[in-house]
Amino acid sequence: MSTPQNTYDAVEYPGYAYAHTHPDQLALMSLLYGLEPAPVATCRVLEVACNEGGNIIPMAYAIPRAQFVGFDLAPECIHRGQERINTLGLKNIRLFQADLRKVGTELGEFDYIIAHGLYAWVPEPVRDRLLALSGELLAPNGVAFVSYNALPGSYMRKMVREMMTFAASEVEDPDKKLKAGIEFLSALAATRAEGDVYKALLEEHHKRLNIKSSHSVYHDDFSPAYHPVYFSQFIEHAAKHGLQYLTEAELPVPTDPCFKAGFQGTIKAISTDLLEQEQLLDLARMRMYRETLLCRAHHQLERKFPPDSFDRLLFASPAVSEPGEDASSRFYNLIGDKRLHCTHAPTIAIMEKLINAWPHTLRYDELMPILREHGIAEADKAAMMLLQLAISQMVELHSWAPPLAPVLSDRPLATPISRLDAQTRDFTSTLWHTQVNFTDAIGRECLKLLDGTHDRAGLLEALKAKFPEIPAEDLKQGIEPNLKFAYRAGLLEA
Repeated sequence: MSTPQNTYDAVEYPGYAYAHTHPDQLALMSLLYGLEPAPVATCRVLEVACNEGGNIIPMAYAIPRAQFVGFDLAPECIHRGQERINTLGLKNIRLFQADLRKVGTELGEFDYIIAHGLYAWVPEPVRDRLLALSGELLAPNGVAFVSYNALPGSYMRKMVREMMTFAASEVEDPDKKLKAGIEFLSALAATRAEGDVYKALLEEHHKRLNIKSSHSVYHDDFSPAYHPVYFSQFIEHAAKHGLQYLTEAELPVPTDPCFKAGFQGTIKAISTDLLEQEQLLDLARMRMYRETLLCRAHHQLERKFPPDSFDRLLFASPAVSEPGEDASSRFYNLIGDKRLHCTHAPTIAIMEKLINAWPHTLRYDELMPILREHGIAEADKAAMMLLQLAISQMVELHSWAPPLAPVLSDRPLATPISRLDAQTRDFTSTLWHTQVNFTDAIGRECLKLLDGTHDRAGLLEALKAKFPEIPAEDLKQGIEPNLKFAYRAGLLEA
């Protein structure tokens, strides 16, 4: 009897870089809560259910002195990842095929463990083994990242998912199953009157499904197992394996209920326990998804962001600015469409300094002279201001800086990963572990050519040969904007 094909081999799941899973982010959040995380530059990282390595391989390239291990149940996914590693010539990463229930301490100890998109989509014994393995392999100061679909928000997704899977239950072909389920959802919405709450819910989920890739929808919304949990249930499960809640992988946004004084009073009247309050906040958030960080249970955590941790951080801002009226400035972070209109002189000065430095980081001691010049000398006030800018998503906090090109040179060198992806994919990952989509044919071709041997004249000649139908002057005018984009995106290396 032949072995049934793994669904992730039968239908390829897109492999992306997820910035929140990067050791830089995990170390950063660990520092903010008073821990002493392993240095990113020399850390050991394990990714469970790594697929083809789309997340972990770019990490290994950007952090050459660190060690990376990943495994997945799907053998063909692992084979594709191994081929990619060989093509890139990486020596600090190993991918292998394995069943999560059959691996253990032979893998060694890890500073950072990543399990993205697994917990809610597997049966209970596998979920338990995931947290048990994290408890066995996590270093004393280690951090584990586990993402999962959360309740109460996922009740709605669960309802819609069950509707689609029921309607398409007799369909075997993945593409036809997907089509049948989504069409049924659309038909359900069409039965409802305009302004109907149920119609709005169905249409919102229909929109979500249409934005995602079809292969992602197939695995996320038509998988046999789907077990969203309350935050409190997840933390209780982690505690059984010697792990405690550290924080989420990302700081809360300014509109989060945790910043609403009235609601804070409401939940504090119900409970003084931090974890219970966090669960109450999820009820207000109607939370559907969490990216939770865990650490070992013996740690005494700082929950108020100790100011002395900020002098160990790095700061950056991908925003752009324009002058406003009356000595104000407007700042725009095009990633996520965030805006800030500011009249506060210290904030404006810090933002301009970081914007001019991007894509590079600045140290805390490089920012403090600016703050002192504007009358902010106390460490706690400086930390609070920088934290507020990070929460507003105008400033990024980091614990590590990637090997970026110091300047836009005469012969730019793009990462081998981005040049490889430009040949075979519609997206690539940056040295900051973010994703860039290829939407322009000339920009894609230009990136392929950035192997460190072409100056501007050489790039123009190569582009003229590739696009003979486009006027040479048009190609020439497009070179510098494409190079600046690659530099600012973090695709050019030192």
